[in-house]
Amino acid sequence: MYDRVTILGAGESGEGAAKLCLGLGASCRVTDAGAIQAERKQRLMGLGVDVEEGGHDRDALTACDLLVKSPGVPPTAPPVQWAREAGIEVIGELEFAARHTSGRIAAVTGTNGKTTTTGLLHHLLVTGGLDAGCAGNIGDSFAGAVADARQRPEGDRDIWVVEASSFQLEDTVDFRPDVALLLNLTPDHLDRHGDVDGYGDAKWNITSRQTADDHLIVNADDPGLRALRSRRKTAATVHEITADTPAAGRTAAAAHSLDTQRFTFPNPTLTMSIQELALQGKHNLYNSMAAGVAARLFDLNDAELREGLQHFRNLEHRLERVADVNGIRFINDSKATNVNAAWYALDSMTRPTVWIAGGVDKGNDYTELIPLVGEKVHTLICLGKDNAKLKKTFGTAVSRILEVESAEEAAILGYNVAQPGDAVLLSPACASFDLFSSYEERGLRFKGGVRSL
Repeated sequence: MYDRVTILGAGESGEGAAKLCLGLGASCRVTDAGAIQAERKQRLMGLGVDVEEGGHDRDALTACDLLVKSPGVPPTAPPVQWAREAGIEVIGELEFAARHTSGRIAAVTGTNGKTTTTGLLHHLLVTGGLDAGCAGNIGDSFAGAVADARQRPEGDRDIWVVEASSFQLEDTVDFRPDVALLLNLTPDHLDRHGDVDGYGDAKWNITSRQTADDHLIVNADDPGLRALRSRRKTAATVHEITADTPAAGRTAAAAHSLDTQRFTFPNPTLTMSIQELALQGKHNLYNSMAAGVAARLFDLNDAELREGLQHFRNLEHRLERVADVNGIRFINDSKATNVNAAWYALDSMTRPTVWIAGGVDKGNDYTELIPLVGEKVHTLICLGKDNAKLKKTFGTAVSRILEVESAEEAAILGYNVAQPGDAVLLSPACASFDLFSSYEERGLRFKGGVRSL
């Protein structure tokens, strides 16, 4: 146990870690290099937390037994190095929360689909009558959610469904989920991890400490995961899912049959038509199968599983149908912060499309989108401070490229250039931080623009 804890970073993760720290009876200090959001600062001070902003006092920072690092702080940051030089253990908020929950953990990661799959698995468990909480990169910090649950009359949750990003997994030491879901792997966050191998290694931490008593659900069709699995090993029991009939001599925990357009969970057998699923699109077939396999590992019965897969409502900002205005459909996919996520969104479009894209480029290679854009998109609206790369890449793929400076303006311009029967899709393929505080703000402002029409 720790007497004194320093928390580095005062965002959602930092506040959650502070709540859990105080709940454990330890003294707590939060320090942030920038200004702390006013309401959060007030909440922290109201809890009795010592707060520092606008920089770090090295002596005060290292006067602790443990440093809990927020995922947005890179491991190379000077305060992290100060703590290590002082012999202080440094862990991430995900690790901190996992050490202090008695619940079983289902952790979900992947480049794309992890938020949807996390929400779906939580929905399946809760509608099946299980005491399950949902936290992590999806919204509420894991540490804060655990702190709140410990205050319930019934105590901690029986199960936690946790979305885990590469930044969070990078900071783990002993993290060992009972069930891990690894959905896919395409290059992302290379500015943080250096290369795709470094990014893959961070993701692999979701299973690297699992034992034969634990379970890993993995997409057998994903080329990036096949490459990662060829060089990294796990002791967990592996459950493969595939969107095709398994090759001869192989079995899968869930498989789709191309000839019947149905997919099956074996042992015991449950077969469903893809048309029955609440989530449509090939990428969501993978998400549904992965969540379904995990739910079965938590002993959800087949009737509850079928019901849950049929009636799940997707999360905000992920291929969210906002409204139809005079025959024009508006779709908010603001959470698509990388090229692969935007590819899935464009691939799912069945209408002529006005595509809104742009933001902070993370070393993106947009060329793989050119065939889809040429097929689906007639107008590209660039929403970002620097749109040169987008305009150069898609200059010959679309008939028209326009630029805006706000999400509201993008929605209104999209309406003006679209025709009845078209779709206006916000799927940026970029981070949001040039014009917005988060992808949530970007999506909410886009929806505000749609509602103004």
